[in-house]
Amino acid sequence: MVNKVNSNALPGRWLLPVLLTVQFLVSLDMSVVNIALPDMGDDLGFAPDSLLWVVNAYALAFGGLLMLGGRLADLAGRRRTLLWGFAVFGVASLAGGLALTPWQLVAARAVQGAGAAALAPVALVLITVNYAEGPARSRALGLWGVSGALGGAVGIMAGGVLTDWVGWRSVMLVNVPVVAAALLASRHGVPVDRRTGPAPRPDVTGALLVTAGTAVLVLGLVRTETYAWGSGTTLGTLGVAAVLLTAFVAVEAHKREPLLRLGLLGSGHRPVLSANVFSLLMSSGQFAAFYFTSLYLQEVMGYGATAAGAAFLPFCAGVVAGSTVATRLIGRAGERALLVAGGLLGAAGFGWFALTVEAGGTFLGSILGPSLVASVGIGMCFVPLGTAATRGVAPEETGMASGLLNSSRQLGGSLGLAVLVTVAANATGTGTGRASLAEGYAAAFTVSAGLLVAAALATAVLHGRRPSSPAPLSRGSAPDPAARACGPRRDASPRTPLLKRRRG
Repeated sequence: MVNKVNSNALPGRWLLPVLLTVQFLVSLDMSVVNIALPDMGDDLGFAPDSLLWVVNAYALAFGGLLMLGGRLADLAGRRRTLLWGFAVFGVASLAGGLALTPWQLVAARAVQGAGAAALAPVALVLITVNYAEGPARSRALGLWGVSGALGGAVGIMAGGVLTDWVGWRSVMLVNVPVVAAALLASRHGVPVDRRTGPAPRPDVTGALLVTAGTAVLVLGLVRTETYAWGSGTTLGTLGVAAVLLTAFVAVEAHKREPLLRLGLLGSGHRPVLSANVFSLLMSSGQFAAFYFTSLYLQEVMGYGATAAGAAFLPFCAGVVAGSTVATRLIGRAGERALLVAGGLLGAAGFGWFALTVEAGGTFLGSILGPSLVASVGIGMCFVPLGTAATRGVAPEETGMASGLLNSSRQLGGSLGLAVLVTVAANATGTGTGRASLAEGYAAAFTVSAGLLVAAALATAVLHGRRPSSPAPLSRGSAPDPAARACGPRRDASPRTPLLKRRRG
């Protein structure tokens, strides 16, 4: 048995703020650089075709290392993984802000993604093992989901403001003081791990296969704007990814101490399977919808970068409202009902977008109402997702389960964005006017709505009946400490929203 938290210690007052900072930073850095890309390219001399690697380097490292980062929390210790993740993320942010050449910035973004891959899973694990199942954990999970949504929206807005007023380097350097403060708080507020038993042997083969396979899969998806789906490059890349991931599954099936125990997705863990399928499908629709909303605001409605970011604030408000509703209802309604209701409500919001995005659209007519409906639905899903993804999982495998959920979310975002960019391009055709662009975005929103409907239906079928009694509490769980740290108030995508000014 490994990484048991001291059962006599209650979570410190700084634990939840630290974990919310993790989720906020990881989401922030998926989107904050996008507005700054043109300035980065001009200042450092990027070739036009290579500028996108500032975004892709982060996405590849983050997506490829999430499973390994989650298991690292089980093997090396949660507190140690958190501290090292913060350190790597902060140093990479500083290096990126001081970069003098394109390769230095791209390398810094890749290292930043590696740090985020360690941070994201361990934050969910620490919530699961330190907050008692019930109101305390629900509040913590609700705030965890809201902080991710806020990070994505703030990243869009802050990227424009910082680039316009301070310069592009500030979008990297702004992380440094935040990470320094979080490191200091972590040393005092995160419980020390207690190991009771021999340390398990790391699954090196599995780690290499899943990291390579996931990274190659993300690479194939993020390059579909450059290489068509039917091109030899894309088909070859996706084929290599399929071979590597199939080999990973075959290896894990025979490992005594695997990186991913395949039984976590078996019939005995239906909530875990349901949560990961739902996360994959919801992220596919949600992240792409963020992307196309930003494009619609800028390319069709003529908003500037800062104004477009501010237009996402109603979405943040809706996520807070949805998370609050889920926190209050999960004890009575259960995970399955909230996920189905949230998925369908989110689908209704994206369907509303599809009907209202047009060349002559306005904020009140085309953005505000759909944003509120979609965001309330999505906000309702964070608490039940975090609960279902770790239900019935042994304490020593919570990192494994968390890494799996984060991988589903990241892969879903990359897959959905790649597919829906193609859908929008086909609907737009050769037109470059505002009406043609709006028609393409409407088609993408329609598919986004369909993906959330599919997520709701999959959960209704896969999740199974609500358990008659709650799962046993993890050691180290504490009664309702979240109330102390919770003040008033999940994926932006790694490419959300990416500028496409060549089509404006």
